[in-house]
Formats: sequence, structure tokens, C-alpha cells
Amino acid sequence: MKRILSIDGGGIKGVFPASFLATVEDSLGKPVTDYFDLVVGTSTGGIIALGLGLGLSAKKISEFYLSHGPGIFGGNRVLRYLRRFGVSKYSPAPLRDAALEVFGNRKLGESTKRLVIPSFNLDSGEVHIWKTSHHPRLERDYKASVIDVALSTAAAPTYFPTHRGAAGTPLLDGGVWANNPVAVALVECIGVLGWNALDLRALSLGCTTTPLDVNWGRSYSLGALYWGLKTADVFMTAQASSALGMAQQLIGDRANLVRLSPMVGKRFGLDTVKEIPSLIGLGDTEARKALPMLRRLFFEQPVAEPFEPCHKL
Repeated sequence: MKRILSIDGGGIKGVFPASFLATVEDSLGKPVTDYFDLVVGTSTGGIIALGLGLGLSAKKISEFYLSHGPGIFGGNRVLRYLRRFGVSKYSPAPLRDAALEVFGNRKLGESTKRLVIPSFNLDSGEVHIWKTSHHPRLERDYKASVIDVALSTAAAPTYFPTHRGAAGTPLLDGGVWANNPVAVALVECIGVLGWNALDLRALSLGCTTTPLDVNWGRSYSLGALYWGLKTADVFMTAQASSALGMAQQLIGDRANLVRLSPMVGKRFGLDTVKEIPSLIGLGDTEARKALPMLRRLFFEQPVAEPFEPCHKL
């Protein structure tokens, strides 16, 4: 049995899956990643995945958001609003500094877990997926700086500028095509690693879900101004739905795919740092409810076999 952990993007709402995993980890009495063979994360989920792969506890990652979130998404509210019309809403410097404090100069190849972190190449218009060396042909990314991987997968349009790493490639947030990366995870399992679909169990964690708010009665006749304000929400909702649908088709048994992303109101935004305590509480509450089911599917079996990379630093 191979177990996969997939974590969505969502900015500061990454507090929810971090808190969720911290509660699960506290109940297990050992690192939650011990039970997973592959961890996949996009944007804020990518940062969580990197932390887990490098041995950070889920509690430590949750504390990272609590300590650094207000600084990353800080500044004068009026200036932030005005900035976004000409440049990105936030400077990447606080995020880089926070990531450096936690990850230092470590490389992707130091991960003790197979990792898949989506990003997007603006030059070529192609997807760019960071991967540990879990297949012989994956012979480059393991040398990459964890900071470059984190900043590229989290470079959300309008929020942060495009990230150029050591190679100079302009990379954008993986959320533009795989904000919910669960389908990417299963393609990696079946198409790259050659694992049997019938042997897969996947836990997909969202960063909470907000009901799609569209004027259904008049949407067919409304123009560019209306849809310009709704486009991102529509695209994100559609991508999350399609990813889940594809994953359900790929996995051998649909009962082995668990999706957890509680429906909430509009109070939680990608940069609404004042709601961090509430997101921590929500993560704890949802984990307490889900734990009996998760134990049966993911945590009653022995821990995952150690990851042996094909190429080493």
C-alpha cells in the first residue's frame, strides 16, 4: 500500500492544513510524514510539503505561519491596494527571509520524502514541476535550493512578483494550473513511479473552500468588468473540481481518496492574517473529527519504507 499526501495552495490559509496535520501528528505521537510515500504541495502547500520533507514537525510549520504570516502579508492597507495596480501587492523579501530562517541553504535533495512541487514557466508557457530524485531520469532538481523551490511555487500573480531562481527561469505560482495537486500526485504515482492504482491511498487537504459567488441570473449577459473580478474564483473552483474528478478516475478505489477542505464563508482570504487563530482552531477541529477514519485508512498500517533517492548530493 502506497500513501500520498496532497496539499492545496491558498496563501495564509495554509494555516488550516498545517494545523490539521499538527493535531494528527500529536495524536499519533510520531511525525505524520512517516506514514506517507509521496508528498505533493502547491504554493503554500508546497512550502508545507518542503518543511515536512526536510524533517520539520507539522507543529513547527504551523508556528511558522503564526510567527511570519503577519510580516509576509503586512504593510499599509491603502498602499497595498494601490501597489497591486502597477506591481505585486507584496514584496517577496519577507517571505524569502522567513524561508531562509527555517530552511537555510538546504537543497531539495536533502528531503527524506519523495516530493512534487508544481510551478509554471512564463518563458515557455509550460508547467514546471520540481521533484526529488525518485526516478533515474530526475537528475537535476535535487540540486536546487529549497528557497528557490518555495519562492517559485508561491509566486502568486498580483500578490508576489515572478521568481527567478539560480537558472534565471521566470517561474510563477503552481496554483495557476494545479492549485489542487491531487491529480498531479496520482499521475506521478502511476505514470512515473509505476505504482499500481489499486495500491494507492491519497489524502487531499484543501485550505478551506468558499462557495462560488456568481450572479447566476445575469451572468450570461454581464461583461468584462464583472467577469474580470470573478475570473480567479471561477478558475480556481473549476481546477479544484477537475483535479478531484481526475484523481477519482485514476485511483483504483475511490474510497481510498479522502478530500478534506471544509466549506467556510468569505472571512478567510489568501492574505487575511487576522484570521490565523481561527484557521488554527478550524484545523484542530476538523482533524479531531476525521482522525478515526484517517487512522483506519492511513495510520494503522506500518510506516512507509525509507525513501532512497536515485541521485544523491
